[in-house]
Amino acid sequence: MTLRSWRSFTALAVATVLATTLSPLTTSSVAAATPSPTARPCATARTTHYSHVVWILLENEGYGVIGSPSAPYLNALSDHCGLATNDLATNHPSLPNYIALTSGSAQGIVDDNEPSAHPLNVPNIFSQLKSNWRTYAESMPRSCDRVTSGTYAARHNPAVYYTNLPTCASHDVALRSPLNLSSAFTMIVPNVCNDMHSCPVATGDAWLSKYVPQILASREYRSRSLALFITFDENTQSSTNRIPTIVVAPTVPAGLRVATPFTHYSLLRTTETLLHLPLLAGARSATSMLASFHL
Repeated sequence: MTLRSWRSFTALAVATVLATTLSPLTTSSVAAATPSPTARPCATARTTHYSHVVWILLENEGYGVIGSPSAPYLNALSDHCGLATNDLATNHPSLPNYIALTSGSAQGIVDDNEPSAHPLNVPNIFSQLKSNWRTYAESMPRSCDRVTSGTYAARHNPAVYYTNLPTCASHDVALRSPLNLSSAFTMIVPNVCNDMHSCPVATGDAWLSKYVPQILASREYRSRSLALFITFDENTQSSTNRIPTIVVAPTVPAGLRVATPFTHYSLLRTTETLLHLPLLAGARSATSMLASFHL
């Protein structure tokens, strides 16, 4: 190989790596080396209509994860899409946050006890959507499992606490690929290792780098009908409870930073508004994220 050829080859290789940083994972090494249109997932449309919303819930990391060298993928997403810089979780410990996110209230819960201790017959985003929702819970032994086991934590799977979901067994399922994102609302909860709760931040970041590209490559995202929110249930027990929330959608300007104060109820309000649902409890008075993130 001549020096000129070697330089051309090297330049091509470097360009390919950069172009595929945020591109979907594939099973083919040849396909993986091909630049993808999802390499820059945001700022690809000025207007659109969102009919699908996906949440990914991570665990127990504060805003300090932004800029962390242990989370290169998460930070690349925040750089190329939108980031809420003043978002606050509502409670400690985990469970009250998940219930607040999905029902608009912590429902008086102040612990992480199992669903048997907190059966909830209250309106929630799942009941609002009837059968048009799905939860993917990683490492869950069986559908709609109400018992914590292994690396599966029932407290991170709010649908199993609600007693008014007759289709829970059909819609609250173990995480698997390929992802089916056809429902109006999809909630994805990694296991207690991959959500950064019990394993290093780098482990959770690697998990994101596997699953987020699948979402970006989905028919729903490519048709500009899906908005993705990646957030944390709570931070590391600090009184401020400040968390990062990354917003990934075609109309979100690249590199957008929003300092508007938000809470978990803001995410619920934003989701219910996008899906044309009545606002639940705390969502009614929460600040919407729609205008700030150009949704």
